[in-house]
Amino acid sequence: MHILDELEARGLLNQVTDREGLEKELTENRIALYSGFDPTADSLHIGHLLPVLALRRFQLAGHTPIALVGGATGLIGDPSGRSDERTLNSEDIVKEWTNKLQGQLARFLDFGDQANSAKAVNNFDWIGELNVIPFLRDVGKNFGLNYMLAKDSVTSRLEAGISFTEFTYMILQSYDFLQLYRQENCRLQIGGSDQWGNITAGLELIRKEEGTDESTKAFGATFPLVTKSDGSKFGKSEGGAIWLDADKTSPYEFYQFWINADDRDVVKFLNYFTFLTIEEIKDIESKHEEAPEKREAHRKLAEEVTKLVHGEEKLQQAINISEALFSGDIKQLTAEEIKLGFKDVPSYHVEDHEKGLIDLLVEAGISPSKRQAREDIKNGAVYINGERCQEMDKVISETDQIENQYVIIRRGKKKYFLLTY
Repeated sequence: MHILDELEARGLLNQVTDREGLEKELTENRIALYSGFDPTADSLHIGHLLPVLALRRFQLAGHTPIALVGGATGLIGDPSGRSDERTLNSEDIVKEWTNKLQGQLARFLDFGDQANSAKAVNNFDWIGELNVIPFLRDVGKNFGLNYMLAKDSVTSRLEAGISFTEFTYMILQSYDFLQLYRQENCRLQIGGSDQWGNITAGLELIRKEEGTDESTKAFGATFPLVTKSDGSKFGKSEGGAIWLDADKTSPYEFYQFWINADDRDVVKFLNYFTFLTIEEIKDIESKHEEAPEKREAHRKLAEEVTKLVHGEEKLQQAINISEALFSGDIKQLTAEEIKLGFKDVPSYHVEDHEKGLIDLLVEAGISPSKRQAREDIKNGAVYINGERCQEMDKVISETDQIENQYVIIRRGKKKYFLLTY
């Protein structure tokens, strides 16, 4: 299947500047294409996955992906898709974040020694050395004020206010496209639908500066804005953004985000975020429609994306935690898995290695009083490492500790507490 046809079949093709021309170019030649990622944090998040995986799809189709990390534009801030001004970070912080993002991008693209090896670039290399007067004369002259004001990224911010700094972002991104066109013969820029104005501005700059014809023409394409059917923002959970960095969002939390996808979104996300074939996804969709309660589509989505981002070992760890919590068989977990799976539950550090259960329930705030603690135990509402305990004289000792570090107490059906030693 042609790469554009595949993107279209997956629902990933939103806007294209010249579909027929781009299809011809991609069929007849190996082209270089790029997408940009500004270092606004020390990690990419799942909102970045669509363009990252699109670069990989193009590479698998034989083309050369260029991952641009905006060491320069990250100092400015892109107004696209925002209702307020970004906080400007120091040059040292942006430089540090740029290096981290480049490392993350290397997980998804093949930078090996081959004809279409991926390339990583930093736009600070060419923007950082610009002088303001030559830049305004040679580049700024190509941008009419009315043209810039007509772009959605600007018009959406006029009422709330937009600084001159963010207003110039479009020119800098356009300059990126021009530089990559000149240096790497980059003919295509891809990005989210909120980047359409910046992408077309770059194409216009290339046309004015280079005088392109059909044989040297550049193109732009965007992906749809990823939305969730329940109206909530994609990529957010109760704990905040879903990061690709395992230290910021654990593989277990990452897995849980995908497995808890809305039934109405799961097939769409399989198309967007996995490399399963269209036929495989249709088969999964058919089974999902026949027996949605089995949640096979959700498991497949969670497995594929978690493996893609964190690898097979971390995927198995996430599955182990999920299955243990579902079955209540906590003892099968390792200390590391407990640390990840129970990071957000109330915890209490126990100084004594042997302590009566009733006293411990009260001290840890699990039961409000000794009377209630006894009642909870008597009624079978207390579980130690997944096993019900109804012994009034039970003493929690080292034999109950998992790897001498943790004891998990559950009160009722869902209230977990982590005891640390």
